[in-house]
Amino acid sequence: MTRMNREDVTEDALFDGRLKILQPRRGYRFALDAVLLAGLCRPGQNDEIADLGTGCGVIPLIMAFRGQGKFITGMEIQESLAKLAAENVKINKMEERIRIVHGDFREVEKYFPAEQTDLVICNPPYRKVKTGRINPNEEKALARHEILANLDDVLNAARYLLKTKGRLSIIYPATRLAHLCNRIMKYGFEPKRLTIIYSAPGEGAQLVYLDSRKGGGEELHIDPPFFVYDGKGNYSEEMKRLYKKNL
Repeated sequence: MTRMNREDVTEDALFDGRLKILQPRRGYRFALDAVLLAGLCRPGQNDEIADLGTGCGVIPLIMAFRGQGKFITGMEIQESLAKLAAENVKINKMEERIRIVHGDFREVEKYFPAEQTDLVICNPPYRKVKTGRINPNEEKALARHEILANLDDVLNAARYLLKTKGRLSIIYPATRLAHLCNRIMKYGFEPKRLTIIYSAPGEGAQLVYLDSRKGGGEELHIDPPFFVYDGKGNYSEEMKRLYKKNL
């Protein structure tokens, strides 16, 4: 990967311009699922947090802006995105709260000590390589398709990183919920909290948010349905809340 020229980057903002985010003009750009994951995971105030596949660093940036967690490390395999994430940390003056690591979480033991993390978050690639059209843009393809990493790679890294009873928070397509639960339990995690996400009332589920614990007991809490839009095409009240500093 080569360093992006300034004309290849846009400067966007969240929270009424108080959080600045540089991201590729044509490559992988953060989407609604990143805002959902950052808003739904509810980190503890003293949590050591790892974001696997951080992209331009938007989830750590949102969490640090809200004052959540003790320290957040974002890990990104794509060099161009890792550089943007590091620059985002710098321009938002969050160096004391966030660290960006350019590396492959399939080799997580090279970068992190074992069982020292309280919360792992991930918005993993979910499309199998032979399903659907692979985007010709490399950044987008790697983020959406299981080209360099799959769900098992995420779970293996999370199992290594997390303390006993540590939490794993994932956003995943609703159609693959059974697969997600099956794999999570195989790696020693127990699903603890499920939020089913709908585009709007009356429509089928689009995404699921699943919070699991390493070595947790058998009890699953299912949240009320989460609607992104109301019946009129506007953001729902719960979605609007996720764009506020104080949840």
